[in-house]
Amino acid sequence: MGFDSIASFRRSTGSESEIRVLFHELPAPEIRDLAPDTPIVFPIAAIEQHGPHLPVMTDTLLTQGLIDRIEPRLHDRVLFAPVQWFGNSHHHLDFNGTLSAAPRTYLDMLCSLMDNAIEQGFRRIVFINGHGGNDVPAKQATFEIRQKYSHREDLLLLMTTYWGLGVEPWTTDPTIVQRDMGHACEWETSMVLQLRPDLVRDYKQLESVSTGNPFRPGVRAWKTQDRTVPGYIGEPRFATKEKGALLLDLFSDALVAWLERVVAWDGQSWDG
Repeated sequence: MGFDSIASFRRSTGSESEIRVLFHELPAPEIRDLAPDTPIVFPIAAIEQHGPHLPVMTDTLLTQGLIDRIEPRLHDRVLFAPVQWFGNSHHHLDFNGTLSAAPRTYLDMLCSLMDNAIEQGFRRIVFINGHGGNDVPAKQATFEIRQKYSHREDLLLLMTTYWGLGVEPWTTDPTIVQRDMGHACEWETSMVLQLRPDLVRDYKQLESVSTGNPFRPGVRAWKTQDRTVPGYIGEPRFATKEKGALLLDLFSDALVAWLERVVAWDGQSWDG
């Protein structure tokens, strides 16, 4: 028996208001019965060093925190898989605490996830990324799988990085210093202070580390140690718990709005 939406699936269970429909909590036959146009989201993150003051799980913690905020708002329209903590972090391997898949290995893993989903009937497959090093492999993976299934006209293969959706938090709170995401920076430190303050070490005495301008508009290959000795990039000393709450709200709102476009896609048009 198939269902035309997650909402109808939930109603079939008899307790619509209580059931969360998460990919990893469903038995196999119920996944089979979900509508093929149900978007499936694979959140991807990392375990890697985040300077002297943040836990190595920072990217995974923040990605999970955002998924926990957006899932209840999309519970009847979008299916969420578990957050994938193993990322592409080879540029951090000079620092302890980093666990990383090599770039090609990581790209192949993402391609396999999409292959798995397509073989099970899903047609709208989305990566929500929470680690900068995953950005290029995730984009490449979606293009490779699109080319592999070039005969299919019904696939929507997407990725986004949560801080890349046009949010400008300083326009809401002018005390926010940074104008883009760094690493273990004001933004990340603030969000970890909001989610798990017990994991944050002393950050208020940390000096600024500029993000720099490496040959823009060209792109320079780099590893983290090329840019920073202590392992962070940005302005962590300006972080606050209140800024973290705002950032999480703004990023969550942007993700929900973007995923609503995925849900609304008509299955054919170029623009979502």
